[in-house]
Amino acid sequence: MSQPLFRLDGRIALVTGSSAGIGLALARGLAQAGARVVLNARHADKLNAAVAQLRSEGLDAQGQVFDVTDATAVRAAVEAIESELGAIDILVNNAGMQIRGPLHEYADADWHTLMKTNLDSVYYVGQAVAKKMIPRGQGRIINICSVQSELGRPGIAPYTASKGAVKMLTKGMAIDWGPFGLNVNGIGPGYFKTELNQKLVDDPQFSAWLMARSPSRRWGDVQDLAGAAVFLASEASCFVNGHILYVDGGVTATL
Repeated sequence: MSQPLFRLDGRIALVTGSSAGIGLALARGLAQAGARVVLNARHADKLNAAVAQLRSEGLDAQGQVFDVTDATAVRAAVEAIESELGAIDILVNNAGMQIRGPLHEYADADWHTLMKTNLDSVYYVGQAVAKKMIPRGQGRIINICSVQSELGRPGIAPYTASKGAVKMLTKGMAIDWGPFGLNVNGIGPGYFKTELNQKLVDDPQFSAWLMARSPSRRWGDVQDLAGAAVFLASEASCFVNGHILYVDGGVTATL
């Protein structure tokens, strides 16, 4: 297989929620493959630091501050990127959050906050970018799902509901937008060492359970996700559509 299949030279990639963690790792991987990456976050200070970090590595990175849960702000940001930098060829809907708690005690406000961040944002940003991609007849959209798109655990039912919905929205996007030349797929990360999971990383009992549960016998490192993103963003996956690629060390393969 020829290496250029996996190159992204000349392409612009927008990665939401990319000032740290998985989002930053995905942006780095796309940039290393040749893409010009546009990082996104709500707070300029963290975003500027992330952009500076990638640039210090010799990568082509820009920043765009906007709130992915604000539909008006999303549309304005997409317009700004397209007019100032060029056509968005690749979108990674990564922004997400976790609010744990027993379902029977869960606060309505927390439910709506989590759904706005994890699900509504995928719809808002996905639709805004797709409207630009469709007239061009091409584009790649990658939605970040989770092993919780398939499996549940105690105390995270709302998160599981949101990620299950992202999985099915990904399939719906592929069905509706595939005829226009778009490829829409998802990546389902397993358990990774990130700020979002820090409480679990610091819990010896949970880590021991994960080691025993995972065929790979370790936590994931965020750089483990870069290859999947490059594959789904590149010509190597030109006939892959509506698929969720689980990068989970085998967690979804075993009981």
